[in-house]
Amino acid sequence: MRIGILTQYYSPELGAPQARLSDLAGRLAERGHQVYVLTAMPSYPQGRLYPGYGGWLRIEQLDSVRVIRTLIYPTQQTRLLPRLANYFSFVASSWLIGGWFLPRLDYLLSESPPLFLGLSAYLLSRWKRARWIFNVSDLWPESAARLGFLRDGAALRLSYALEAFCYRKAWLVTGQSRSILEDIERRFPGLRLYHFSNGVDVRQFRGDIEPDPADELKKTANEVIALYAGLHGVAQGLEQILQAASRLRDVSTLRFVLVGDGPEKRRLQEMAAADRLSNLVFLDPLPKERMPAILAAADICIVPLKTHIPGAVPSKLYEAMAAQRPIVFIGDGEPAQIVNRHQAGFVLQPGDIDGAAQALRRLAEAPELRQRMGAAGRRAAEMHFDRRQIFSDFEAFLLLGKDETRNGESVF
Repeated sequence: MRIGILTQYYSPELGAPQARLSDLAGRLAERGHQVYVLTAMPSYPQGRLYPGYGGWLRIEQLDSVRVIRTLIYPTQQTRLLPRLANYFSFVASSWLIGGWFLPRLDYLLSESPPLFLGLSAYLLSRWKRARWIFNVSDLWPESAARLGFLRDGAALRLSYALEAFCYRKAWLVTGQSRSILEDIERRFPGLRLYHFSNGVDVRQFRGDIEPDPADELKKTANEVIALYAGLHGVAQGLEQILQAASRLRDVSTLRFVLVGDGPEKRRLQEMAAADRLSNLVFLDPLPKERMPAILAAADICIVPLKTHIPGAVPSKLYEAMAAQRPIVFIGDGEPAQIVNRHQAGFVLQPGDIDGAAQALRRLAEAPELRQRMGAAGRRAAEMHFDRRQIFSDFEAFLLLGKDETRNGESVF
């Protein structure tokens, strides 16, 4: 098969879609398929181009995958106009450059969000005579409205119209969670749907590997590290971790470590300094190759969300489970169900700082509880969320799809 992947975010950037899509591209190429990735010049999450990148076009060959990079307006701002410039600069450049440099394809998979990339994906799929796979990792624009990025008005109505257009024009709509697909099927019955779970490489993330040797993660014999690793953005609501840390100053063995970058990081650092949180440190983003060892150095993984985001299941949830670390999840919906069902940690509602502090205190003071919850999470990751099996099943589905034998059947 000839498979194209259209995504604004890709390696060497750090983040969930970058890791998942680069892993997917590499594994498909290993199986003998021709894989082409059309993506932007890397700038996420710092909001500035990585050294050595820029201009209209750069073509790379990464592990048998042809990567075509094109222009984007980089920004870290969350205001509407800079974000729209960021999104639409790549929509336009990806369509122009992709039209000339992509070959004819069997499939074109596009990543949403950003939802606007569906415009380029639709046009390119027609140009390249490819079946369009619209992959939904976040129910946009609903999540954007919940987080306050979009308000009632023409922009929101146009966004919902574009969402409907993408669903109806795609050959296949894939969703990262079952709740995403249930929402889409309820509003748009009759679509071909597929549950394309994120998952985790359970061979890479394990609880028995050597911990990361970074000085900031070294600990004394009795010290317990509570880790957050990922984007410091609005949706994560990381101020909840700072508030819990403030309530746990009396637990001398507990230290909070936040790894990553994003538009909220400076504000969070200012909050921590104002509150004199000596039990909390911020680390710069680290290469994805180090993340298994980073999780191995931790004792507890914190996965917070600011509010209910329909369909969202953070990838760091799967990684913590595979790394055999207990989870303190702040949120609800499908990820809360996963943690509770597999007894992999504690679940708190957004804003329940006292509950989060109590859960962290219990885990800090009970190593046997940490071990039991971590082991339960690991078993669940191996049985249900192994990314290699997920990708293998998806490849088999696409091979069947070439013959159109599914005839509209949904699989989720």
